[in-house]
Amino acid sequence: MLLELRAENYAVIDRAVATFGTGLNLLTGETGAGKSILIDALALLLGGKASSDVVRHGAEKAVVGCVFELTPGAEKILEENGIDSESDHILLRREILANGKGRVFVNNQPATVGVLRQLAPELALVHAQNETMGSFDQTQQRILLDRFGEISSDAMAEAFAAWKATTGKLEELQADEQDRLRMADLWRFQSKEIEQAALVAEDEDLQLEAEKRVLANAEKLYTAAMNAHDALYEAEISAESTLGAALKNLEELARYDVRFQEPAQQLAAAKAIVEDVDAEVRDFADNINAAPGRLEEIEDRLAALDRLKRKYGQTLAEVIAFGAESARKLSEVENRDALLVELKAKEAQDAGAYRAAATKLTAARTEAAKKLEKLAEAQINDLAMSTKFKIQVTMEQAQSSWTAHGWDQVECLIATNAGEPLKPLHEIASGGEMSRVMLALKVTVEEGVSGRKKKTVLPRTLVFDEIDIGIGGRAAEAVGRKLKTLSKGQQVLCITHLPQIAAFGDQHFLIEKTEKRGRTQTDVRLMEEAERTQEIARMLSGATLTETSLKHAEHLLGSSR
Repeated sequence: MLLELRAENYAVIDRAVATFGTGLNLLTGETGAGKSILIDALALLLGGKASSDVVRHGAEKAVVGCVFELTPGAEKILEENGIDSESDHILLRREILANGKGRVFVNNQPATVGVLRQLAPELALVHAQNETMGSFDQTQQRILLDRFGEISSDAMAEAFAAWKATTGKLEELQADEQDRLRMADLWRFQSKEIEQAALVAEDEDLQLEAEKRVLANAEKLYTAAMNAHDALYEAEISAESTLGAALKNLEELARYDVRFQEPAQQLAAAKAIVEDVDAEVRDFADNINAAPGRLEEIEDRLAALDRLKRKYGQTLAEVIAFGAESARKLSEVENRDALLVELKAKEAQDAGAYRAAATKLTAARTEAAKKLEKLAEAQINDLAMSTKFKIQVTMEQAQSSWTAHGWDQVECLIATNAGEPLKPLHEIASGGEMSRVMLALKVTVEEGVSGRKKKTVLPRTLVFDEIDIGIGGRAAEAVGRKLKTLSKGQQVLCITHLPQIAAFGDQHFLIEKTEKRGRTQTDVRLMEEAERTQEIARMLSGATLTETSLKHAEHLLGSSR
């Protein structure tokens, strides 16, 4: 649920704060007062495109922010993006500078517009008049149907990915013969060169570098090792002999006093450590001069490995992987005919799996469409219309139409007058009719009119920006009742020009334009009950309130309850 929305130096807003509640939140005001500006601000916070034009004249930057209740899905998105969620709220803030640059913050931590777009479906769904006529394409209609039917296309996506990968390999294998033969010579050379290098380990170069450092300082290291050997063992007064003498004395003391038993054990352990260190130092010194030509061998080997890394990868691991890939490609070319038969068989198998998954998905969508079209038609006709409504699911079985979502084309068809043929939604002439159809569809899907419990967590806040344009009278009242019904299950924000709709609000905000210190600005405030009566009366009769319009407003408010 959206708890708070604020804007500073945004368009004609100096500073405005709106605190929303549950149910139906209505925003009204005179034409040109700036009602849609607040919705535009919310759209920015949900990842919309920003422009420096929104910065109030004379200000350095515009700032918009909001507070939503945190949902499990939103919390997961925050975690995936490394953003802390320390409370049950989520804070979004966006700054747009006058120079066109901007910054995004989520829970007061720097973020990106991409994160806002990920969060948007979890927090709110904005539905505007231009969306009604423009962006409810067949893809969106399919998504709406799938959500209603709780239809998952995950298995479909996996089948499509498998088929696509196999067809890609086939196309690659069937590429131009001359190019393949030329590349085969290159892959053969690369594979052979890496194979002949006989790489023994991914870190061979690192091991050789360490050995080279030792051999390059052989004389110095030999002297140091032998000096350590003398001090530990060979010298007349060595560490080993001194510790041995001390140990004998402690063991004698321990025979008569138990407190010396543990010190004697510690000294014996120290003597053993000295002996182990001496043995390691002695072996190190013996091995330094074991192979006089070893340093030259190492340098030659490192030079060969460096040549390979310059050509095939920054590390030996990458060189080894490159060699393996070259050998694989060469094998494919040399065994092309056998591989071609194998791939064609696999492509047929993958295509069969896709068709089976797509057919199953079509059946599920067809069944869901029958249920949704019946429920949606009833909802649409509740909104003072007399329509026939159908959802058409058409299989496009040609491989050129295959997608990760299946091969179905989903299209909503409607006839708004008796005797007229069913037509696609975008061919409906009336914006008002389209608004009501969209509202009915959203009510049907979002609320689940059939009474089924949804497994999918739906957006907590639905926003309708002037979708009531082009309707009035009985249709307006029906839209208001539908919005009220929708708001019982989730929070709804709605901008409206119609008093019949405004009367149904649980919270009613007035957007008004005023002039302060010679500048125009837009303010927003929550109205009390008496003010609501006056605002609805204004919506009925215009700027001049009459006793008739006030009584009519009171009647609307009373009947809406």
